[in-house]
Amino acid sequence: MMQDSPIRPDAPDGVAVVTGAGSDLGRALTAALALRGLAVAGISATPFEPGHEGVIPVLADVRDPVAVTEAFNRIREILGAPTILINGAETYPHRDILEETPSSFMDTVQLNLGGAFNCCHAVLPEMVARGQGRIINIVTFADVMPAPLAAGYSVSKGALRILTRALVADLGDRFPGIVITDWVPGTHTPRKGIPDGVDPRVAAEWGANLALIRDRAINGLVFLQDREHLPPRSLRGRVKDRVLGRGRVRVRLR
Repeated sequence: MMQDSPIRPDAPDGVAVVTGAGSDLGRALTAALALRGLAVAGISATPFEPGHEGVIPVLADVRDPVAVTEAFNRIREILGAPTILINGAETYPHRDILEETPSSFMDTVQLNLGGAFNCCHAVLPEMVARGQGRIINIVTFADVMPAPLAAGYSVSKGALRILTRALVADLGDRFPGIVITDWVPGTHTPRKGIPDGVDPRVAAEWGANLALIRDRAINGLVFLQDREHLPPRSLRGRVKDRVLGRGRVRVRLR
């Protein structure tokens, strides 16, 4: 039996930065965070119209560590030091593996994985100095079951999940106030032309609430939409749970 354990967001304060802010989900996320009272900056490689007047747009290609440093310096000058980072910048090229080149493949990895690392590298020193911070990496389960024509995307997104675990392994014991999680928002409309995908505005509400949870108990967890994603149990484990009359508990956003 699965039991949900609801958890409430903390009071909104601080400075939030969202990368990939020019996408539908990115714009919705920045707006949802701004509506909660946070100071918000959205980073995008191309110009975009923010979804809320309180969002500061910042142009930068997160693949470029120099551009990332300059972008975060500008954010600090305008809003202050970031306390929340949501790594959402990504590319999803549809290419057969026989059409991939070393250059095209690594370009995907550099954005989806390298961009997230560059931004984490930019915010972590100040988070460490404060002893607290919040980082969310937007991931997928593409590494578990790669789709056709998505080798670069699947590999880079899988590696991003490993980056999250590596960050927690290095920082979790020494800086438990820096809470890092993975979030799978679900396939959202109109991504890949799926008509019944998740509305980006709905997903953004989940993401904004997740960003405001600073409870150390969620450090390293994976969230699927609005609740914790638990890995499947083995048959032996399920039988043991049934015999002992115990259910599994997962965190759910409120």
